[in-house]
Amino acid sequence: MVSELLDRATAETYASWFRALADPSRVQIVEYLARQGKPLSVGEIVAAVGLAQSTVSQHLKVLTEVRFVLVEPVGTARHYRINTACIACFPSAADVVMGKPAPSPVGGCA
Repeated sequence: MVSELLDRATAETYASWFRALADPSRVQIVEYLARQGKPLSVGEIVAAVGLAQSTVSQHLKVLTEVRFVLVEPVGTARHYRINTACIACFPSAADVVMGKPAPSPVGGCA
């Protein structure tokens, strides 16, 4: 029996997530924001991960492009928070790629 191939758009979304998490610093940033549960400034994230502000900003740019992280303007600053909807979808994406049954459609992540 031949099963259905994962549709191309979903495969591209999942691939973008895996690329975004292919850097250990980005994994640390996602994990830190997820544990904090509130929007944080770049300075707060820099202090936590111990990288240069420009490096953290580049990592945040990658993470916001795939919507793992959301940006909130606060006056002239920008605060970053975890996108809980997207992070909740990620384990299911990893399961699907590894051959487990697909969950209900991905929502709020793409």
